[in-house]
Amino acid sequence: MHPKDLVYKIALSLIPNIGDVLAKNLVSYCGGPEQIFKSRKNNLIRIPGIDEVRARSILEFKDFEIAEKEVEFAEKNQIRILFYLDDDYPARLKSVIDSPLLLYTKGNVNLNAGKMVAIVGTRHATDYGKKVTQTLIEDLKPFNATIVSGMAYGIDICAHRAALNFNLPTIGVMGHGLNRIYPGQHRSTAIKMLEFGGLVTEFKSSDSFDRENFPRRNRIVAGLSDATIVVESAVKGGALITAEVANSYNRDVFAVPGRVGDIYSEGCNYFIKANKANLIECGNDVAYLLGWQQKKVAAPVQKEIFIEMTENEKTIVDVLRSRDSLHVDMLSQLSNLYGSHLAAALLNLEFKRVIHSLPGKIYRLQ
Repeated sequence: MHPKDLVYKIALSLIPNIGDVLAKNLVSYCGGPEQIFKSRKNNLIRIPGIDEVRARSILEFKDFEIAEKEVEFAEKNQIRILFYLDDDYPARLKSVIDSPLLLYTKGNVNLNAGKMVAIVGTRHATDYGKKVTQTLIEDLKPFNATIVSGMAYGIDICAHRAALNFNLPTIGVMGHGLNRIYPGQHRSTAIKMLEFGGLVTEFKSSDSFDRENFPRRNRIVAGLSDATIVVESAVKGGALITAEVANSYNRDVFAVPGRVGDIYSEGCNYFIKANKANLIECGNDVAYLLGWQQKKVAAPVQKEIFIEMTENEKTIVDVLRSRDSLHVDMLSQLSNLYGSHLAAALLNLEFKRVIHSLPGKIYRLQ
């Protein structure tokens, strides 16, 4: 990309009172960032959302030097700048209305990886939360999932480090420019992430360091990912904001249940109870609910050999072995099991992970 083009794109993000949504609207009407700055006032005010004040802000804009310095900083520090119309801009994020106009990335980042999951949670992670995070990511290793999080204390940094330990790519979404790493204690982890993943932000190096910027990264964490997993969170935790954003984007949200009364599980338990998140216990639950699991034909035979089953349970397995799935009524007819006998056998087989229940009272072998 030519530096001059980048200067105009960055300059567009600097115009007062022009946010991401309006900036993209301007590009759509004018044909590109450079054309916006060269438009006439009469043409600008015809664009929805552009009044006299905003048109004047565009035409009187003089801070191109700031944009030029940002381009120089990016070139010097091997930072890629992605415009929302670029082919490499993350497709998942691009599909949401409030996606950033620009992204600044550093490292070996594939923002369009086949499988991407956000793992978020409280900054005050408990031993339980840390252990669950490790287990989740270990379970996701066979699927080569990219782990996305926010580089914060607690669950976030635990997720990044676990991903590195299990050789999974991991992406840290920053709430500031790439001229710094915050918290500073996470610098060594961030450096390792550059080799197998990387860092992403919507903030320029010239942007002031403001803690109020950090909640804005939530939409990027959620928007980059196929699903968001909340491991631990208080009822008013920031991780729940990310989960709410994911829900608003029609992305899957999962939560790990915790013990009743534990402050950092209250948010997860509430989301599950309110049907805002699916309950998960392991990474395989995530893979199954996202449709990543591949059907294993031989698995039921192995289960029958090594798992102790009653005669009723064996009958159900025999019926299901030759079929992809069956409604409970048909299963009852073919197995000649009814009422409580059928219900008890099905429940036991689910607990033994031999069968899986699907919506609509449909059952199939694991």
